[in-house]
Amino acid sequence: MRSGIPSINLPAQPEKPVPDTSTSAEGLQAVLDNLDALVYVSDFETHELLYMNAYGRRIWGSIDGRKCWQALQDSDGPCSFCTNDLLVADDGTANAPHVWEFQNQLDQRWYQCRDQAIQWTDGRLARLEIATDITERKNMELALHEAHERARAAAFEDELTRLRNRRAFFEFGNQLLSRALRQQSPMALIMMDLDHFKQVNDTHGHEAGDEVLRKVSSTLGENIRDYDILARMGGEEFALLLPETTEQEALDTAHRLLSALTSLTVGYRGCAIQISASFGITSLGRQDQRLEDLLHRADRALYRSKELGRCQVNLDAPL
Repeated sequence: MRSGIPSINLPAQPEKPVPDTSTSAEGLQAVLDNLDALVYVSDFETHELLYMNAYGRRIWGSIDGRKCWQALQDSDGPCSFCTNDLLVADDGTANAPHVWEFQNQLDQRWYQCRDQAIQWTDGRLARLEIATDITERKNMELALHEAHERARAAAFEDELTRLRNRRAFFEFGNQLLSRALRQQSPMALIMMDLDHFKQVNDTHGHEAGDEVLRKVSSTLGENIRDYDILARMGGEEFALLLPETTEQEALDTAHRLLSALTSLTVGYRGCAIQISASFGITSLGRQDQRLEDLLHRADRALYRSKELGRCQVNLDAPL
């Protein structure tokens, strides 16, 4: 068993009347029992509960010689997160109180705990813990975190199609480009643009155009890999960044996507809207250092597809 907490020498004080210890003890007990927090003391070595205030007894029941890990955690042995080793130094002196947050698995509530090594009334070393329920605060923090994550996701998400937006394309695309340059691995870029999309809006209305964009986005997403970066760049234009992909593999992917889109019919208010799209492809070249270098060539290839009659795939290879 570890040595007790060293005694502290205090300056001599003038003699005072001896207080009524029974009254003092009753007063202290009243204070502890009215705290809106758990206060308990357990033996440092055996983990036997030596004291628990009314707050704790109301929630976890009478101590009745139980161990702290039995009463508070319904565990079969000492808790893996027990803080005893943090409270006493190797030489047996008390460390500063340890403050930490913890979610009790019995009631799923969060507590801020303040643990401290003390000397019990009979001289043995004990742990004093004061645990304040902070569940409401943690729930608020969690709600704020989730709201922040939703806002962050919204900043990178196209609201209509739920694809990544232009900002996300550059954010993640530049990361993939840096990795490809560092590892000297292949990468390709496909630009896509829906043909005659203005005609869809003019003939059937913008709601029909929105439905077309959603269906096209869904179809594209179903035909690519999980780690490919698909984004709506604006209007009816899409970009697909393909890591670990050769030029020929990108061509095969583009033809597969074109086939999937031309086989797609979007129904809207009794009308069947056929889909057509033009594709431009490029791959990562030795001189490329920026994502914009690939975008420029892929756009040029896309423009060539439009000039040559649309609904086709063209390649602009790097030098």
